[in-house]
Amino acid sequence: MTDAVSAAWQQIEAVPQRTLKELFASDPGRVAKLSQRIEWGEGETAGGIRFDWSKTHLEEDLLAGFEALAEARGFAAQRAALLGGEKINVTEGRAAEHTAQRGVGSEASVEEAAALHARMRLLVEAIHGGALGEVKHLIHIGIGGSALGPAMAIDALTRDLALVDVHVVSNIDGLALEQAFAACDPATTLIAVASKTFTTIETMTNAASALNWLRDNGVSDPSGRVVALTASPEKAVEWGVDETRVLPFPESVGGRYSLWSSIGFPVALAVGWEEFAAMLAGARAVDEHFRDTNGRDNLCLRAAFADQYYTSVRGCQTRAVFAYDERLALLPDYLQQLEMESNGKRVTADQRPVSGPTAPITWGGVGTDAQHAVFQLLHQGTNLVPIDFIASVAPGDTLDPAHHRILLTNCFAQGAALMAGDAGEDPARHFPGDRPSATMLCDDLDSAALGALIAFHEHRTFANAVMLGINPFDQFGVELGKRMAKDIEAGGGDFDASTQALLEAAGLG
Repeated sequence: MTDAVSAAWQQIEAVPQRTLKELFASDPGRVAKLSQRIEWGEGETAGGIRFDWSKTHLEEDLLAGFEALAEARGFAAQRAALLGGEKINVTEGRAAEHTAQRGVGSEASVEEAAALHARMRLLVEAIHGGALGEVKHLIHIGIGGSALGPAMAIDALTRDLALVDVHVVSNIDGLALEQAFAACDPATTLIAVASKTFTTIETMTNAASALNWLRDNGVSDPSGRVVALTASPEKAVEWGVDETRVLPFPESVGGRYSLWSSIGFPVALAVGWEEFAAMLAGARAVDEHFRDTNGRDNLCLRAAFADQYYTSVRGCQTRAVFAYDERLALLPDYLQQLEMESNGKRVTADQRPVSGPTAPITWGGVGTDAQHAVFQLLHQGTNLVPIDFIASVAPGDTLDPAHHRILLTNCFAQGAALMAGDAGEDPARHFPGDRPSATMLCDDLDSAALGALIAFHEHRTFANAVMLGINPFDQFGVELGKRMAKDIEAGGGDFDASTQALLEAAGLG
């Protein structure tokens, strides 16, 4: 830790811890200062999201301290390196060029992304046009970033209409694949195999079983029903996929940041190319804000300021996300991987032990269901948990407007109640209050808004990593257990007595 970083942390930690009520009372302009919109489009394509961080404990002195920390950590230079296509993933010697897929990055990478998107669009529109025969279903097989992003986006955007019925399968548990088989007609089903290396054991095992299912059910050329989404196109061709149905993406696009590349193929197939392009456009609006805005006015960086405050100063070990919109039911799952795989590290980018906590545990659910499950702890428990609320002004349903009105009033009331608290009639009915929350309020939860929400969290994650001095683009922590699983599969390995007993009990020892 440099002297400048230490000095910034000392400045932050010296700020008195005032309550939210005190902060609002002392500054009538607080809401305006800590609420801001990101907007995109015009006319019928216009939209935006309001980001309100006023119910967090951020205030002038803390913001100044965190701006000093960002400067000490070289945030501006790191941001430029990210967006310029430099090898910012230092442990693996790679760039991290997911923003180039949305049109923000080095000129060469943006041009490459546009060409690959054009190739994907041709295939999507050819399938919609009947070039591969009648296609009613797609089984998309991947894991981690190759599955979570597509599953979330499809669930969010196809509640009222899907051009093709998509089933995302990630689990090696055969029940997951059998459930997809039961919902699909083999004669009208395509298989998408999504793997960066085209060697991931769970994905390739599921893919082989899917081909066997097609063959066993009368499809004469199962390989002809496969689309490959990969950064290793030669391995896909070797596996048996015709090169016309291989959609590559660059090696510099990491798995949990890959929805914008050909990994988004099932999304485009389900909702149509124009909607996929709108998702890219919403993300690009956030990219441009992140690129062009400095200090506390940069909303992604401001969110990271709050994240760092609660983990490092207030000792919060978790952060909760509650979407008051059924279409975002899978968002907490998606953010778990994005944030915890990116920033769940114990060494800095230069291989030194971190000096404090890194990523909190991300969790959450859907309102109003969550209110009747976990909000008891959030209001009256002994854990301090910062909360993000996400909602849409426009409803996603066509029922009586009372449904959406009640949904939104519950969302806003929870944030107000967490902050205000209530003395209560007795200790059991006492709510301490002063519990922080932030709100992201979309004009409408359409494709562009979804893209913007995802990009916001990507940049928030990166900003947190810079503030911590860690590399958010590797994930070696997932490898050890996978290596041990391979040892077991190969009949080897030297395990502890408990694990050996479990293997024997399951007939695997």
